[in-house]
Amino acid sequence: MKRFILLFSVLFFGMSFTTDPNPPVLKELIKEDMPYLLDFYKHRHRTPEISLQEKQTAKELAAELRKVGFEVTENFGGYGIVGILKNGDGPLILYRTDMDALPMYEKTKLPYASKKEIDYNGTKIGSMHACGHDVHMTTWVGTARAMAKMKDKWHGTLMLIGQPAEEIGAGAKLMLDAGLYQKFGVPDYGIGLHSSPTIKAGKIGTAKGYTMASVESVDIKVFGVGAHGASPHMSIDPVVLASMMVMEFQTIVSRSLKPVNPAVVTVGAIQGGVKHNIIPDEVTLKLTVRTYTEEVRQLVNKRLREIARGTAIAAGLPEDKMPVVIIPENGTPANYNDPDLIDKLNASASKVIGKENIEETEALMLGEDFSRYGQTADKVPTVLFWLGTVTDEKIKAGDLPGLHSPYYFPTPEKTLTTGVGVMSQTLLDLFKEG
Repeated sequence: MKRFILLFSVLFFGMSFTTDPNPPVLKELIKEDMPYLLDFYKHRHRTPEISLQEKQTAKELAAELRKVGFEVTENFGGYGIVGILKNGDGPLILYRTDMDALPMYEKTKLPYASKKEIDYNGTKIGSMHACGHDVHMTTWVGTARAMAKMKDKWHGTLMLIGQPAEEIGAGAKLMLDAGLYQKFGVPDYGIGLHSSPTIKAGKIGTAKGYTMASVESVDIKVFGVGAHGASPHMSIDPVVLASMMVMEFQTIVSRSLKPVNPAVVTVGAIQGGVKHNIIPDEVTLKLTVRTYTEEVRQLVNKRLREIARGTAIAAGLPEDKMPVVIIPENGTPANYNDPDLIDKLNASASKVIGKENIEETEALMLGEDFSRYGQTADKVPTVLFWLGTVTDEKIKAGDLPGLHSPYYFPTPEKTLTTGVGVMSQTLLDLFKEG
């Protein structure tokens, strides 16, 4: 009798305290769908389209959503698509994928590698998904299919965004400016993911607060007085002035900012002159500026202007030859992960992959325009997390081509299984909570 009571107690309490019943159901759905998703992924990989040219990609993504019951709006903010799946009363949750590829030749030698060539600003070049957007789209489609099959387990409205032009930082703004929230509603939450070239497939990476930097492309026109290269005393050499500015810019981070406020000021190009013995009268500097906070961004830009102008004044240039510092108003803002939503994401992910497979990641100076969805006046809580894509063997060997490398590719099946599982479970839990 004691043995029977003990056995009954174990069974009863084991049944009473089992984890969420969704993961086994979800796991089976993903397993059944994986051959379809792998075919879709390989098709996406071999047929990339660059920023603002995602016409066929968007058309095929829209078709995938319609297959499982979404109402789809196409050509929204360029080639953007919006899919809505209504399932009773509940939260409105946005899940975004980007769609664009990069203008570069692929060198992976995969059997499904892209061999596509395009005309890019008058130059013939390849086209490749070197930033994992093929993974993002396939995870998005897999999640859409899973959520449509599990409508008995959630209530609310799922808004799936297919965004163009992430690689040039334009797509999110295009969709928001087209009235995304005005037409389809202000989401209660916004979620996205990005492929990681350093995290093992089967794991994810998350962090709270600022995780990616704001991005600004700055152009500085440096003027001078041209002369013969053999008579430099008759010139005010803009090459020398530009070089002085480049060196002085390096002190912005080290001397103008508090040590706890990170920033990057990189001069990526110096352009000027045409011949060995001619001192030109103009040089252009091209910079990328990365910061996390608005206060730091404004200070960096202020110092760029001050250094450029101060250098020109010291050289004796008149007012009409002062440098022109061009800073676009619509740079990509820094990405901020809502701390409470990260906690919810981690809790959901742990049901699918276990806490041991959730890494706490460092903030990076990369940029991602997903950040815009959480920085409207509506202040939508958003998170963007990292999806592991590489094998353990590659990590141990140190063979880790980075994003935008012609050699980068994920290990598809485990990556997609994790991505669809974590994203679907997170959505299920957020809908139930709402």
